[in-house]
Amino acid sequence: MREYVLLLPILFIFHDMEEIIGFGWFLKYNPQVYDRFPRITKAYKDFTTAGMALAVYEEFIPFFGISLLVYYFENVVLYTFWYGLMISLTVHFVVHIGQSIYIKKYIPSLITSIICLPISIIILRNSSKYIVFSLTNIILIVIVILLMIANLRFAHWLMYKFGRQLG
Repeated sequence: MREYVLLLPILFIFHDMEEIIGFGWFLKYNPQVYDRFPRITKAYKDFTTAGMALAVYEEFIPFFGISLLVYYFENVVLYTFWYGLMISLTVHFVVHIGQSIYIKKYIPSLITSIICLPISIIILRNSSKYIVFSLTNIILIVIVILLMIANLRFAHWLMYKFGRQLG
């Protein structure tokens, strides 16, 4: 499993660089998205690249931190926690692909999602042999996924607050 753990933060940062670099451009040159999807207007009206970078950095901390702990301290609980993070990231890729299909347009995150999704699935499949799928571990995985959803919401809040301060 050790050969896979550091791929989690690498895939995350590779993917999120596309978002940081392209999201400002996308919002600037696709104003019709605001009209079609009012929730986007509310969430991104004060968007700044710096705010997005802060949100990505905040999200990166658990991916990198847990991966380092798993790499240096082989432990079944840490492996299970890492596996939940890997599932979260894989689902994140699927969501971005779905968003692009839904709005019928490229969004900054699509290309790296397409690249990273099969890699993530392979990593999940290959690393699953190191996880004992007991009820306790499945509950832990679900808790990790729920924590990452909450963390994503917090990261978006940071992006919004930081963007408003700069705007």
